Amino acid sequence: MPEDASLPDLLPPLFHGWFKSRGWRPHEHQLRMLEAAASGASALLIAPTGGGKTLAGFLPSLVELSERPRDGLHTLYISPLKALAVDIQRNLETPIAELRLPIRAESRTGDTPQAKRGRQRSRPPQILMTTPESLALMISYPEAAEIFGGLRRVVIDELHALAGTKRGELLALGLARLARLAPQSRRFGLSATVASPDDLVAWLSRSGRSGPGLSDEVRLVLGRSGARAEVEVLRNAGRLPWAGHMATHALPEVYERIRGAGTTLVFVNTRAQAEIVFQELWKLNADGLPIALHHGSLSAEQRRKVEAAMARGALRAVVATSSLDLGIDWAAVDLVVQIGAPKGSSRLVQRIGRANHRLDEPSRALLVPANRFEVLECRAALEAVRDGELDGQPPRAGGLDVLAQHLLGMACAAPFEADAMFGEVTSAAPYAGLSRAAFDRVLDFVASGGYALRAYERFRRLLPDAEGRWSLADARVARQYRLNVGTIVEAVTLKVRVKGGPVLGQVEEYFVQGLVPGDTFIFAGQTLRYLGIQETTVMVARGGTGDPKVPAYAGGRLPLSASLAERVRALLADPARWGELPGDVREWLRIQRLRSVLPAPGELLVESFPRGGKHYLVAYPFEGRNAHQTLGMLLTRRMERAGLGPLGFVASDYAIAVWSLKPARTLEALFDQDMLGDDLEAWMDESAMLRRTFRSVAVIAGVIERRHPGQEKTGKQVTFSSDLIYDVLRKHDPGHILLEATRQDAAGGLTDVRRLSDMLGRVRGRIRHVGLERVSPLAVPVLLDIGRERVDGAAEDMLLGEAADDLVREAMPEYARERAGAARDQGLLPL
Repeated sequence: MPEDASLPDLLPPLFHGWFKSRGWRPHEHQLRMLEAAASGASALLIAPTGGGKTLAGFLPSLVELSERPRDGLHTLYISPLKALAVDIQRNLETPIAELRLPIRAESRTGDTPQAKRGRQRSRPPQILMTTPESLALMISYPEAAEIFGGLRRVVIDELHALAGTKRGELLALGLARLARLAPQSRRFGLSATVASPDDLVAWLSRSGRSGPGLSDEVRLVLGRSGARAEVEVLRNAGRLPWAGHMATHALPEVYERIRGAGTTLVFVNTRAQAEIVFQELWKLNADGLPIALHHGSLSAEQRRKVEAAMARGALRAVVATSSLDLGIDWAAVDLVVQIGAPKGSSRLVQRIGRANHRLDEPSRALLVPANRFEVLECRAALEAVRDGELDGQPPRAGGLDVLAQHLLGMACAAPFEADAMFGEVTSAAPYAGLSRAAFDRVLDFVASGGYALRAYERFRRLLPDAEGRWSLADARVARQYRLNVGTIVEAVTLKVRVKGGPVLGQVEEYFVQGLVPGDTFIFAGQTLRYLGIQETTVMVARGGTGDPKVPAYAGGRLPLSASLAERVRALLADPARWGELPGDVREWLRIQRLRSVLPAPGELLVESFPRGGKHYLVAYPFEGRNAHQTLGMLLTRRMERAGLGPLGFVASDYAIAVWSLKPARTLEALFDQDMLGDDLEAWMDESAMLRRTFRSVAVIAGVIERRHPGQEKTGKQVTFSSDLIYDVLRKHDPGHILLEATRQDAAGGLTDVRRLSDMLGRVRGRIRHVGLERVSPLAVPVLLDIGRERVDGAAEDMLLGEAADDLVREAMPEYARERAGAARDQGLLPL
């Protein structure tokens, strides 16, 4: 029965009987969703994992179709993951079968056979599970109005993972089209972790806005909170590394935790880290526990095998990246382990939610910091989870490249009028603020290529008809669009195939370029020997000798969130809160207070000191790696003009170090916010990063087509094409819409200019400079990154340990002598 007695019970007797047969009773938020549907409203449901969100999203559709059976598409379920769509279909079949409902539920993804996709277009099921890319493809067909005309509901799962991304922008535009094709349809958003519900309410709104009088009715439904999660930070008995990200020092303890739990999910932040952690755990696995590996570069077949084994409860542990962050319901997971700092409290809450799936029992999670700064970050994350604080990025304006792709897709479906299309597009939240001038520039680009490209026939894709509507210039344009639809532009990859055996997955092309036959590398949890390349396939053999390499993947590490960074600064500045920190971390911070000062909230600490004939400047903004990389490039440009002879810089999530021939004196001028003007523009124009960003923008906008019938361009072909177009536009049309979209992308992502600008404005007049005679304890971790070759795993830890010993002797001589004496007394090797 309802948990709130005042709530009308809209659940029919048939469904009450089904709940009772399973020993369940409906949650209040599930009934609230029924109430929203009955009143014709859209709804945003925010509920913890294990609270039956997915069933809440589908329940109104199941009830409606049980009471009023009908053919044709009734409900569209959209998931950010293909595997999630397939998993939901499998789980939905159970209540449909047990309730004997006249409902056909199917999934449609890029893996769906062509014949089945054709049948779904001519005879769609009542419930269809799909992805943003498949929806974009379906609404590009001329018969889209027939397919979606009777649509009543769109359920968007894991909405927080889509909003604010290019995939979410494409989906928002697709929903705007569905609102025109099926004006009676409503939207249900489902999410477990939301920092700003108002932003998602606006995203779901048919006007793209929220607030009194600005949106149609989108009800906010909040699920009952579950038991408070039990989160702890590992207090490893061994020596805590100064730097590094693999945390191999802690894996013996992690393995013991796996042994003591039923099923464990071990989350890491990068695919390379996943490979290393999996290998190290296998070396420790004397008990022969079934441990698996899961990340996005493995073959779909291997991922599905792991997912199926998890669902059966056949595995004791899975080492995974964000490929398992989202809502697939596994057999009971007892423990979640986060290797390395989580970088954001929302991400951590999402991962913790993979454990338990029972509202009345707490989830258990273990945070495993890889280095000393990560200890502080893990403590800050633990406190954020306890306080219920979530983090997230503010909404951003929709990408112009995504809009270009959508306009071309809509022309594939039918000719359109520019005025009507502008109104439709600006009803999508990411494009609610789009100006008509910007829209017209994008439309002109889609139609002709823009000023610099209009002379090339292949860029003339739309033509105005006699009535002023825009239609396809050639039927072949639609075929090419459908082959290349989507916004996921991954680095160019090559398949990895065992000679005479299966495909294991994909590695990035640039990694393979550094291999010679006989080299070994770790991939798919195995050591492989490189044999050579056959067309677009890397041929390997299992086994091999020598030190194996580890593939690294574009995208790198996740940046530290702003709210978590603020908590780290507060923790550093308050010695009264250090009691929970490991002893060597407390000692590190204590000696930093003696030798220098600690960064205080609201100010920027900058230390300077001579070392090895150079002058070092180390700043502690705590604004994340991307912002710090940009700051480093701008600082060195400014130092060069000042005649200081900058030699290089290195950045981490927490600090940035610059070294030069002459010392920097006027720090207020050096860190002035005006560096984000001409300096930033000049650097970005010269940067190879902008070329890489342009490549992605050009692919999404359809200027560069990755796939043609029966063939796919190689990475070199795509790069060559994008570089040619980039150079033409920069020379002849510097205001081209694609270059504007490229700068917009770079400023919002890789360079994190907005966050850097906020920081420089915040610390203006509050820069604290401390001149030192030698390196400070706090500077040791970032200096360890200078000039380091990429070496992963235990070898990395060993090299970092050796380099750290030298720096520690310099920064903390008394501490180093004490540690050496204690080690000798215990018969151990000294520092």
